[in-house]
Amino acid sequence: MQCVILAAGEGKRMRPLTATRPKVMLPLANRPMLEHLVLAARDAGISEFLVVTGYMEAEIRNRFGDGDAHGVRIEYVVQRHQRGTADALLQARDWLDSDFLMMNGDMVITPADIARILAAGPDCMAVATSDHPEDYGVVQVEGDQVVGLQEKSPEPRGNLVNAGLYCFTPEIFSLLERVAVSPRGELELTDALAQLIREERLAACRLASWIDVGYPWDLLSANEQMMQDLAPFIQGVLEEGVVLKGPVSVGEGSVVRAGTCIEGPCIIGRDCRIGPHAYIRGATTIGDGCHIGHATEVKNSIVLPKTNLPHFNYLGDSVVGSGCNFGAGTKVANLRHDRAEVKVRGISTKRKKLGAIVGDRVQTGINCSVNVGAVIGCGAQIGPHVLVDGYIAPGAKIR
Repeated sequence: MQCVILAAGEGKRMRPLTATRPKVMLPLANRPMLEHLVLAARDAGISEFLVVTGYMEAEIRNRFGDGDAHGVRIEYVVQRHQRGTADALLQARDWLDSDFLMMNGDMVITPADIARILAAGPDCMAVATSDHPEDYGVVQVEGDQVVGLQEKSPEPRGNLVNAGLYCFTPEIFSLLERVAVSPRGELELTDALAQLIREERLAACRLASWIDVGYPWDLLSANEQMMQDLAPFIQGVLEEGVVLKGPVSVGEGSVVRAGTCIEGPCIIGRDCRIGPHAYIRGATTIGDGCHIGHATEVKNSIVLPKTNLPHFNYLGDSVVGSGCNFGAGTKVANLRHDRAEVKVRGISTKRKKLGAIVGDRVQTGINCSVNVGAVIGCGAQIGPHVLVDGYIAPGAKIR
């Protein structure tokens, strides 16, 4: 069985994190989410992959190469213009010669669920339950047959949604060729699915586990789930007086200095400097080459490579890009006084705890305060003693 992974899009809803990398290269448990997907499919028995790239395609090629490092064979095709999912899948037509699996590159799924849809065979759509179905295409199912597909609606007809994972025959391409431009200006795969539904030829496969990553704060929930079964693995150096509680992984070349307490699950990347007297709490991942220094506390956060939180910092429930530097005393709030759900640029995150979403190369001065739900664009420079609230544009200089 061959597998096509759609990974051409930028992921505009994930900005500022996708301003400098494709969405599928955002990390979960210190690996790009696309890597988790490839490994899950490999463990389900798939060895041949075609990745449809586009936005910042070199990032993907440089990471995965020909797939040999992951025990699979990977080839690439480029969608030059982002014209929709139907157009993206059409780019794979010449590569495929039989039934195939297709999946979106921005989700988390287990090998068992991939094996389940492979066993179901074509033509089949994976479906999953969601507590916010209004954000997805809602699927109506009778028995094992898909009988309806309702695109995103504020009044969904159920909580069973399209999971973005399919098993098709090559016949799907003849349907894709007839797809017209949608009101959104795109060629959409769901229009081809609608034809299969009308002809009563699309089956449903219910997934047991599925996480869609649509917004930056979804990374936190997915990251936490990906680390539930973390196995402790220490390759770096732990100085005397370091306390580890629960499963903790420390990468090669990293040094955890005296007085530091790390509560698992937690992953520290390679060549990091942690402490002295740092406190890192559960569901946190620290990328390669980071410095988490004296009296700094990090909780339930994702910190990308080469970022420094060196002195007296607090970071909770946040995602911080690469190459950032927080001045001494910079702290990020993560809980409203009224305990209400945090909104980001008017969008409810459905989270009561959320700190900030910070792009790459952001610098803050000493004693900055960052309010709940703040978004800071790449390259922003924040002066000393500044209160950061709401949205800060890329490259902004705040004094």
